[in-house]
Amino acid sequence: MDDALDNLLQQIRSCRICEEQLPLGPRPVLAASTTAKLLIVGQAPGTKVHASGIPWNDQSGKRLRQWLDMDAELFYDSSEVAIVPMGFCYPGKGKSGDLPPRPECALHWHQNLLAQLPGIQLTLLIGKYAQDYFLGKSAKPNLTETVAQWHEYLPQYMPMPHPSPLNHFWLRRNPWFETDAVPALQTLVKDLFKKK
Repeated sequence: MDDALDNLLQQIRSCRICEEQLPLGPRPVLAASTTAKLLIVGQAPGTKVHASGIPWNDQSGKRLRQWLDMDAELFYDSSEVAIVPMGFCYPGKGKSGDLPPRPECALHWHQNLLAQLPGIQLTLLIGKYAQDYFLGKSAKPNLTETVAQWHEYLPQYMPMPHPSPLNHFWLRRNPWFETDAVPALQTLVKDLFKKK
């Protein structure tokens, strides 16, 4: 691994900036390499991921890998796939699920970290926080509209809903995502990893 990225990842993993706001304490969870081609940007780890320290190591991750048609071996190969959530630590529980990602991660770390990932060819923007951060003014007024216009953001970005089991109502109301967008995503991912 590149020394600059290795040093940066060590700094991020020992980050304590918002320690007092984290109910389970800090445990930054991410994976990155200068050679990674795919970047997955989600929200923040849940309690299972916090406990294991393995990104997407839960039911959401299982569905995400199904959407990508990707086995766990490739998904967790950081030389191919970078996993950089908007918030690196579990933010705590809110009224209707987990709290939003802590903003300190993006403010303090994202710009430097993303600059160390020159091989990224496709970035999956999972959820509104990632979409707003990366797409800025080109994001639509809400997640559904942004995801519905996914083709507008290619080849750089693919906006997606969260694969959480709690999101089954959204998926039921928007069947086009799994019938149209997911097959297109699978093709993009297959093509990406054919290129050596």
